[in-house]
Amino acid sequence: MSDLAPKPVSALDRATFEGPLVSIGEAGAVGMITIRGDFSDIGFAAAIKAATGVEIPDTRKFAETVTGGLGWMSPDELLWVLPYAQAPAAVDDLTAALGDLHHMAVNVSDARTVIRVSGSGARELIAKGAPVDMAPAAFVPGDFRRTHIGQLAAAFWLSEDERTITVVCFRSAGAYLFDWLCESARDGATPGLY
Repeated sequence: MSDLAPKPVSALDRATFEGPLVSIGEAGAVGMITIRGDFSDIGFAAAIKAATGVEIPDTRKFAETVTGGLGWMSPDELLWVLPYAQAPAAVDDLTAALGDLHHMAVNVSDARTVIRVSGSGARELIAKGAPVDMAPAAFVPGDFRRTHIGQLAAAFWLSEDERTITVVCFRSAGAYLFDWLCESARDGATPGLY
């Protein structure tokens, strides 16, 4: 029997851009699950750790794993990033583990676009459009922000390599954000702060 499951379609067909200081690329299909619940509930916290492999991150933090990670979105909301194909089963398993506890777990993979910005100018590029202090001492690996970039709602985090920033936005605005990032990364377009 053949696999009739639909294959994910990338929002931007894995578009890439090479600027003088950054590389920008759409990550393709990435699994994402929005989770809501009471972070102070011991049962909730234990189920999240068992499912994701990490503790609930502190405020404005992203706990990176080999295959994705877990980001703090608000006082009762998390974003679980994982391989696309694993997201449906992960929602089912997490929902079963949480049982009667107050919670929500929704697969939002197809509603989002993921763009990776890497290189020596990554901080500069994000600083140009986001109201966030991107200075190396102020924004460190594992920091996570839910804010705006170029007037568009987005979330982003800095990876351990300190040169890669992963940006998530709504799929419907993915092309706009990608184009904004590319235009803002052209030669001479970054402010030269860091």
